[in-house]
Amino acid sequence: MKRTFDLVGAICGLLIAWPLILVLAILIRRGSSGPGIFSQPRIGRNGHVFVCHKLRTMQQGTPNVPTHMASAAQVTPIGGFLRKTKLDELPQLWNVLKGEMSFVGPRPCLPTQTALVEERRKRGVFEIRPGITGLAQINGIDMSDPVKLAEKDAEYARIRSFPLDLAILFKTVFGGAGSGDLVRG
Repeated sequence: MKRTFDLVGAICGLLIAWPLILVLAILIRRGSSGPGIFSQPRIGRNGHVFVCHKLRTMQQGTPNVPTHMASAAQVTPIGGFLRKTKLDELPQLWNVLKGEMSFVGPRPCLPTQTALVEERRKRGVFEIRPGITGLAQINGIDMSDPVKLAEKDAEYARIRSFPLDLAILFKTVFGGAGSGDLVRG
């Protein structure tokens, strides 16, 4: 059921969002040098590396580091808006369509985030597809605390269900991150 939802949602999302993605990519290019779409290797299901796509929010040439480690000066003129509204994630609909990601799951991390990779590996988090949003994100947990993040990701892996995914999606779109625990573990 989850994969069917992901496929239908990604197809519908891409059909609806492609003009917006195109306009935003053009605005990014006009405001800073470099491509509008940013592609980066991430760790996916079963620990396999895949290329994750996002609208670029950082200046061209910014080091390949997690968002929490980049300085605010490296954000493009439109980048802050894209992050706040989560519009920078729209190109990941392509990753969902290809089966590399799901709408809901642990956010995919960089291969260089070795502490997080190890914590997730120990807890079996890589057995499921990464997501555009997840339980950790709606609870305000970011990648700066690898242990706490891996614990919340593992909690999601244990209790995942279609109704929980719908609740996480709803809270991502309407409730915002950090607005309290959806699930207390």
